Amino acid sequence: MRSKKLVFILVLLTCFGFVTQTPYVLVEPIGWPKPVYNFKRNPLNSETILLGRALFYDPILSKNNSISCASCHSQYNAFTHADHALSHGIYDSIGTRNSPTLMNLAWHKSFMWDGAINHLDMQALAPITHPKEMGENMASLLRKLNQSKFYKPLFLHAYGDTLVNSERLLKALSQFMLTLVSSNSKYDSVMRKERVFTAQEQNGYSLFKQHCNSCHTEPLFTNLEFENNGLCVNPNLIDLGRFRLTLNPKDSFKFKVPSLRNIEFSFPYMHDGRFKTIAEVLAHYMSPKCKTSTLAKKLQSPINLTKAERVDLTAFLLCLTDKTFLFNEKYSYPKRLFFPMTKD
Repeated sequence: MRSKKLVFILVLLTCFGFVTQTPYVLVEPIGWPKPVYNFKRNPLNSETILLGRALFYDPILSKNNSISCASCHSQYNAFTHADHALSHGIYDSIGTRNSPTLMNLAWHKSFMWDGAINHLDMQALAPITHPKEMGENMASLLRKLNQSKFYKPLFLHAYGDTLVNSERLLKALSQFMLTLVSSNSKYDSVMRKERVFTAQEQNGYSLFKQHCNSCHTEPLFTNLEFENNGLCVNPNLIDLGRFRLTLNPKDSFKFKVPSLRNIEFSFPYMHDGRFKTIAEVLAHYMSPKCKTSTLAKKLQSPINLTKAERVDLTAFLLCLTDKTFLFNEKYSYPKRLFFPMTKD
């Protein structure tokens, strides 16, 4: 009864203009390209971002109310998972790929390891409906949300009424994910001339620009393209990458180039999580095991690094850690929203 009264009061306040949306301006880091996301079709506001944040952390999005977006996308791991190679879903099911990191998504045109999703507003639909992830269908999910007393005030604040539909749900999730901007690592502060690299980090940076920058292009540390990086096919998965989507032989074994930002915390690495350490990744690139016809041009010749150079390159990669991003309370579980009486 108290919840119904609250919704009624909020409706009245909205009708008289007392409940309004608070515009949110996404800060674009200096020197970065312009975002490609069309904000005119989904203008950011604090109320919708808060709704998206609640949805992101709520297992109500899964069929059996056990898995949330955050289950596979932990903030402390650059919004991916760390304790297993492949994503885990409802009923202890195992997915087919390592969950990608979620950051700086306003600059991305495609999503998923094979680029199967071409718009952020549709991205969440894939894991929500995937039988080995959240396993829910949209009709059932909308029914649960429309019956939820908790979400009625949140949708009212975000959209002006309590209607829950798929467009509002997906756009709210997008709004929260769009705020996940990582741009305050040591590398960034050096680029802003606020700090300087150590001699070891500077040498690592030089090695990075020589050997890695063509695919992991600054400042996003990805070229946002799809590349074959010489991984042999996992016999348990038989994942042919983007070829599965396009059926074009030129796309065989190609996967989206991940960002190296926060690589210190985003292990395990690769689309199937086969590598646990940066050292394993560097060892692979020094000698890719499977040199097929679609292998990236940069990898067709060996990358020769001494042991000392690998240490220096690793030192630079650690400069991409952004702890203000990893521990920003604006991105964390909204404890006070779910549990209003908490004090901390």
